[in-house]
Amino acid sequence: MDSLKDKVVLITGASSGIGRSCAKAFAQQGARLILAARRHERLEDLASELDRKLGEDIFFLVFDVRDQPAVERAITELPAGWSDIDVLVNNAGLSRGLDKLYEGKLEDWEEMIDTNIKGLLYVSRAVLPGMVKRGQGHIINIGSIAGYEVYPGGNVYCATKFAVRALSKALRLDLNGTNIRVSEVSPGMVETEFSLVRFRGDKERAAKVYQGLTPLSPDDIADAVVYCASRPPHVNISEVMVMPTAQASATLVHRK
Repeated sequence: MDSLKDKVVLITGASSGIGRSCAKAFAQQGARLILAARRHERLEDLASELDRKLGEDIFFLVFDVRDQPAVERAITELPAGWSDIDVLVNNAGLSRGLDKLYEGKLEDWEEMIDTNIKGLLYVSRAVLPGMVKRGQGHIINIGSIAGYEVYPGGNVYCATKFAVRALSKALRLDLNGTNIRVSEVSPGMVETEFSLVRFRGDKERAAKVYQGLTPLSPDDIADAVVYCASRPPHVNISEVMVMPTAQASATLVHRK
């Protein structure tokens, strides 16, 4: 296991769900955290909690990954001691609705594409030149089982996660010879705010997604992310798919 102590780790979408759990998991390993998200108050709460429990260095950035100028400005203006990012966790992402494609809402499509694909590109483009210059670094993209299988109503969301998978592979090709590692961690069903966001706050509908089974927790995915990041420098975990035991595919789930 390679030590993560004092490594600078940037996590997008860090204010909730998988991002929040990743922050806690990396903090427990002694990493120095740059936490990025849109919700300032949630970032402050998380930073206070981690600092109180673990006493680790934490820096947070408030931006929307869809806003390229804001992303570039935030990364380029990082103060000394924080600008040399060792690990980037591209976690920010979301899904909207389960409409058939011919009934889909354009604003939902644009939000998913702008966040899940373009946001990942914007952050990676801002961080990677520094990694290449230093000859070290690790990009960990949070994908999904939806990047391997298309399911009914998943059309555009699945397309964005197929794109994340393609971009992860493309990065491994482009970065070959630079010593920079690229991993993709692809979860199945994880109980977070994902379904609540997908169904625009409909708590009853969101809760039904996880009924009758034990879904993954955000901590389960954070474990996989830290595992990827903590391998020896010559080892790259290219792809990890993590699913609940009750889930066999995107659409086949055993419920009691």
